[in-house]
Amino acid sequence: MKKEINKQRTNYLTWDEFFMGVSKLSAMRSKDPSTQVGACIVGSDNRILSIGYNGTPNGMEDKDFPWDREGNPLETKYLYVCHAEMNALLNYRGSRKELEGAKIYVDLFPCNECAKLIIQSGIKEVIYVCDKYANTESVIASKKMFDTVGVIYRQIEFDKNEIIINLK
Repeated sequence: MKKEINKQRTNYLTWDEFFMGVSKLSAMRSKDPSTQVGACIVGSDNRILSIGYNGTPNGMEDKDFPWDREGNPLETKYLYVCHAEMNALLNYRGSRKELEGAKIYVDLFPCNECAKLIIQSGIKEVIYVCDKYANTESVIASKKMFDTVGVIYRQIEFDKNEIIINLK
């Protein structure tokens, strides 16, 4: 009879905690003063395929563009910023086949434009933390599109309020 050795840690991160942690860490790269969003795309084998965060397109100096939320559209961030989901998809360097059936972890429920990109890429599950824009036309449209094509979306809550990373 084989003796069972049980010395493994019990307080390790779940896959959802781990991948959302990567998403949150990515969001910390964002220069947006009001909303930092990260995204982490994960294959069906729990392998990270890509990450992204919200920011201006490559080659544009963040300091040269507005970060305001209100005002003349050309003087707000909305016409210039790429969302985290878009950046994660554009940062991906593998085969499109690997994206089919993948999951994307995001801080904030995707807008309708990102929902279209997620659907077109073949991602089949969206895991998110916050849905503060649930009553907006953009998010209502996202959910309608996801429901129509069978993309699963689920909000997660964590047992842990924070994950501490010691860099020393």
